[in-house]
Amino acid sequence: MSATALFREDMLLGRLIMGIGRSPKAVIAAVVCVILLFAAIAGPFLTPQDPYDLAALDILDSKLPPGSQNMDGLTYWLGTDGQGRDMFSAMVYGLRTSLGVGVFSGIVALVVGTVLGLTAAYFGGRIDTLIMRVVDLMLGFPTILVALMLLALLGQGLWKVIFALILVQWATFARAVRSAALVEKNKDYVEAAVTLGISTPRILIGHLLPNCLPPLIVIGMLQVANAISAEATLSFLGIGLPITEPSLGLLIANGYQLLMSGEYWISVYPGVLLLILVFSINIVGDRLREVLNPRLGER
Repeated sequence: MSATALFREDMLLGRLIMGIGRSPKAVIAAVVCVILLFAAIAGPFLTPQDPYDLAALDILDSKLPPGSQNMDGLTYWLGTDGQGRDMFSAMVYGLRTSLGVGVFSGIVALVVGTVLGLTAAYFGGRIDTLIMRVVDLMLGFPTILVALMLLALLGQGLWKVIFALILVQWATFARAVRSAALVEKNKDYVEAAVTLGISTPRILIGHLLPNCLPPLIVIGMLQVANAISAEATLSFLGIGLPITEPSLGLLIANGYQLLMSGEYWISVYPGVLLLILVFSINIVGDRLREVLNPRLGER
């Protein structure tokens, strides 16, 4: 990538940071995102229990209300679930999985969509027509419906959920990149690069891609939030992750049947954490959209 492209990326990064800093709401949301990301990464060092280690669980500790203690003096500040797992520990482990699924599937979908979008815009013709017809087909159905159909065929599993989410996300990136690349394709600097004999990959990566970054950044943030919500929905419905995997959606599902019997914390606390996570990511994404789109105007 050229020095000019790197300079543009540095300018873009500074603009994004300054734009977020001018919005108190976005600053709070960004801080929450950083805290939750740190909690997910450092999860095993922050939790008093491995909630998925059967040797560490005791059925006598099941459904304890928040603030209860077990026989060993361990305080369950958020209570325990039906298997005797510490809810705080289970939520942190579930956060790791939900964030991991959302971020990883979003990154892979971004890469796939970017490659196909740049290819469609630059080469045009039949290649563009073929790629965009597939994109139209993918975007013609609700995301969650396509994911449900795929997992009904593939079955449960972490990597199967990630694969399904990648398949339903890449088309959004491809359409956005193609639109941005079409605007840049016929500009003088691209024509000059072609005249100078610069290779096609270098033109795509070093010239077109940097000018497609603004919409990619915004869509990437929002798609991560969508992927987290989709994974939680699929797991809640019992078609996403297996019960042996930690997930916020599974934690909500585990306590759903107990809401009416008074053990509200088993389902409500993971639900609140999921809401905070998705809400914070969306707020940051919306602020980035305002900063990068002059038509919206910065507020």
